Amino acid sequence: EEPPKSVGGGDLLLRRVAVRSADGPWPEHLLQVGASVPPFPDRPMVREIQEGRTIRMDRGAVEEILGNPARIRLAAPDGGHSLVIAPLFARALLLGTVGVWRAERPDPFDEEDAELLTEIAAQAALSVDNARRYTREHRAVDSLQRRLLPQASTSTRVMETTGSYVPAEAGAEIGGDWFDAIALPSLRTALVVGDVFGSGLHATATMGRLRTAVQTLADLELDPDEVLTQLDTLVARLAAEAEPGHRDTVGATCLVALHDPVTRRCVMASAGHPPPILALPDGPAEPVDLQPGPPLGVGGLPFETATVDTPPGSVLCLYTDGLLRRYGPDLDTATLDLADRLARLQRSEERLPSLSKGLMTGGDSTPFLDDAALLLARPSALDPGSVASWEFPAEPDAVGAARNAATEKLTEWGLEGNTFVTELIVSELVTNAVRHAGGPIGLRLIRGELLYCEVTDPSNTQPRLRRARTTDEGGRGLFLVAQLSRRWGSRYGQSGKTIWAEQELVEEFPE
Repeated sequence: EEPPKSVGGGDLLLRRVAVRSADGPWPEHLLQVGASVPPFPDRPMVREIQEGRTIRMDRGAVEEILGNPARIRLAAPDGGHSLVIAPLFARALLLGTVGVWRAERPDPFDEEDAELLTEIAAQAALSVDNARRYTREHRAVDSLQRRLLPQASTSTRVMETTGSYVPAEAGAEIGGDWFDAIALPSLRTALVVGDVFGSGLHATATMGRLRTAVQTLADLELDPDEVLTQLDTLVARLAAEAEPGHRDTVGATCLVALHDPVTRRCVMASAGHPPPILALPDGPAEPVDLQPGPPLGVGGLPFETATVDTPPGSVLCLYTDGLLRRYGPDLDTATLDLADRLARLQRSEERLPSLSKGLMTGGDSTPFLDDAALLLARPSALDPGSVASWEFPAEPDAVGAARNAATEKLTEWGLEGNTFVTELIVSELVTNAVRHAGGPIGLRLIRGELLYCEVTDPSNTQPRLRRARTTDEGGRGLFLVAQLSRRWGSRYGQSGKTIWAEQELVEEFPE
């Protein structure tokens, strides 16, 4: 932090950080390294040092100022007869002092000695102040970066995740690496990892904006390639807002993966990011064959998707290139080494936090020269009996048939308490599909931590919630769905849309 700017005696908040004796060890009775300097009396000598001036004194003047014999013994070495004190003074701030005693040579310090020590202290003060300000900024950026990241671990019925982040070390500036695991409706999970170009506060701020944008786009339930397309537009806008000299440095790489526990598949797309690694249970770990698109901000090229099967117990590893560089300078070879280490660790360690720690400490022992982010995800099995789906034609009789099918399934699951609300939701959504969308109409119920009800139709029309007038005969369907469910929404597929609604599980009829 900034040193105090007060002038006068008292506790100057000084601590001895280094000592040196010209001959022999440092005397035990003197103030030792790490000890706090006792308060000073308010004397002209103290004020001169605080104003940045070097002073010279003999032992008698020092004893007169300190007064207390115990403090004199703590400050003055045996035989010390002449003292010169130079301030570590930078930007009108007193960072500390350098004091030198002469004990063996009989001549006292002269003006040339004082000028030499002043020059040495001035050069040292600049270095100390630069190091202090850099450390302060480095810690501020590190703290901001960590606060912008999500919680390290998440766990749901169908997905366990663990994220790790290590800032750059060895004097390197902190960048903008991030990871995210976003729970979506119908037990789906979005996995994201990214790396912002540049370093420092600018990169951290850009990371925060991109992570917020990814969460918003994920909540819209867009496909991974569409998420990256929208992010690409956002990064291009951020570059246009930057100063002309910095526009070429605004950009990022990003990988987005969407896991569906019902199909047990993961769809992913990359914007210039290294491919994820999939480690199968009791099997090999290999990079996913994924064709990366251009980094975010380049524009003009599409993003391609890849789909992989993720059986229960497998581990999906998403990372940034800062981790790869710890495994070697050649990124392709480093990726294979990382995959090999993941496979070996998985055979002996089941806990994701331990796997994450083992991957982060792998490779050589050199400090991280770039930020490193790692996200591990392990899907769990969803009981096939927890999913029920039907298809109906776009006919009036479909409403009753869908309602009856849902009621029978809830009774089979022991969720009779959800029957009344589910019947209303199914009736309203299927009725809307019959009237406005056509067939075929799909109905799906998923039992997880919540009860999910989905109705799919071939229309791409956006459902809109509105408040019906008193004289209106319709228009209350989605309003009822919104009031009865925990939350609701819609997403679009290759053809048509799906409207979903969530409910808390109620195993008994409410009183």
